[in-house]
Amino acid sequence: MPTGGGKSICYQVPALASEGLTIVVSPLIALMNDQVSAMHQLGVAAAAVHSNIPGGELNAIYEAIESESLSLLYVSPERIMTERFLDYLTSNVTVSLIAIDEAHCVSVWGNDFRPEYVALGKLKDYFPNVPTIALTATADTATQADIVKQLRLSNAKEFLSSFERHNITTNTAPGQKRMQQILKFVKERKGKSGIIYCLSRKSTETVASNLAAKGYKALAYHARIPGDERADIQDRFQNDEVDIICATIAFGMGIDKPNIRYVIHYNLPKNIEGYYQEIGRAGRDGQPSEALLFYSWADKTNLQKFIDDSPATESFKEIQTVKLDRMWQFASSDNCRTNTILNYFGEYRSDQCGHCDNCISPPPKLDGTQYAQMALSAIIRGGQGMGLGLLVDVLRGSYRQEIKNLGLDKIKTFGVGREIPYLDWSHYITQFINQGIIQLDVTDYSRLKTTPLSEAILTGNQTVEITEFKKQVSTQPIKIAKPLLNHIDIDRDLLKSLKEWRTDQAKEMRVPPYRIFSNKTLDYLAAERPMNRSDLLDIDGIGNKKLEMFGDQLIEIIESFVE
Repeated sequence: MPTGGGKSICYQVPALASEGLTIVVSPLIALMNDQVSAMHQLGVAAAAVHSNIPGGELNAIYEAIESESLSLLYVSPERIMTERFLDYLTSNVTVSLIAIDEAHCVSVWGNDFRPEYVALGKLKDYFPNVPTIALTATADTATQADIVKQLRLSNAKEFLSSFERHNITTNTAPGQKRMQQILKFVKERKGKSGIIYCLSRKSTETVASNLAAKGYKALAYHARIPGDERADIQDRFQNDEVDIICATIAFGMGIDKPNIRYVIHYNLPKNIEGYYQEIGRAGRDGQPSEALLFYSWADKTNLQKFIDDSPATESFKEIQTVKLDRMWQFASSDNCRTNTILNYFGEYRSDQCGHCDNCISPPPKLDGTQYAQMALSAIIRGGQGMGLGLLVDVLRGSYRQEIKNLGLDKIKTFGVGREIPYLDWSHYITQFINQGIIQLDVTDYSRLKTTPLSEAILTGNQTVEITEFKKQVSTQPIKIAKPLLNHIDIDRDLLKSLKEWRTDQAKEMRVPPYRIFSNKTLDYLAAERPMNRSDLLDIDGIGNKKLEMFGDQLIEIIESFVE
């Protein structure tokens, strides 16, 4: 059920209607505290047990538990799975219901896998006859099945409401000149509440300071800010004293602020689950709201590096890479964005949503029914065991050794699309996946399979529209031609600092200063003051090599100067 859809009601009402204690396992302190506060306002006896509860308050909670005056107890997964706490519950409490909130955290396929959640399956050993409910806003079909398995939910009934958020208009834009685009966006929505999600702590501070400099009530929020200060920022946002929060992704979990009118992603998110959960913090009152996502190849490269450099297992890295690829395909897609998300979560639909940029201003389309029929036929005849690359090679009639070994050169559809270039086929099949005609099964080595929508295409009862593949010279972010520099805009003090830095670098590397950067490049840096790697690439004279060598130093100089 989507964010704001009423998942909490699913355990709050049974808690009030049943004898005994309902235990709710929740991963975030802010989420628990917000829920307890809401319950208190309604006159419901609720409490939370986590690492931030003072000793005196904790004793009072235990007294309430033992006197059976408590209806709801929120507990962190780390606390509930301690032997001491479990012994206490089994000795002193009649438990009527166990609710696992944010249940996608239990699955390696989920967008926010947490090892401490895996242990929750052992609750069945302590409470074998207590009903258990698992709830999440973001779980694809693989995660749904894994939740049931990991939590040992025997004969579990599964309920899936629509993932569609009709009141949110989704837009994406290439990540060039993001700050300028954001300033234009918020100017047209001044005074309205919004969240801007950034990938790094520095970005949250940079974006917030730029907005504040323009007169907007904006603050940064990230893990390095002291806890008391973070709580104050959150309260001020809740109370409409601050309009815009520039935050890392944890902000907003479980925060029930109904009047958030927009969510902006400054960087490409790492997966569709996280993205969809985050935009769900807008429009919880049902009123029209907006989601704007910026994306760039540099974002994807950085996220892939995070995955590659992580200490996780190789299989987990492969899953995260597939999810990142699907996120990139969503951001750069020409198809209905809502359907791409619905199909990703297993809610297959082909009708256009009418509230995404591709539906409101659709790109030119061509009839792709025949291509879809070719691809589906090859998938079925190949036993639904091919990945995307292998499928394209079969359609194009490649005689590489793997195809011969698998006998795929003998199936009827071998080579039926040999006149279509490889990249075109890859582009078409990606669109078929986005449209829900083909399923990419991440639990089975990303093999391609049919879906409930496939049969209507194969029988000719439904047509498919796709966009043509547009060849690009480079996969790197496209450089935009610069207008002539207005020298009035150059900040002379910053330019002086940049020239001093360049001189030091030149001496250290024993090269002339112009080998580091030309005067023209320094002029642009001093005029435009880019404060992230993506914007640095927009400066004349800075390419990928120079970005790797000097990017962090330039950002530090410019940020220090701005501060």
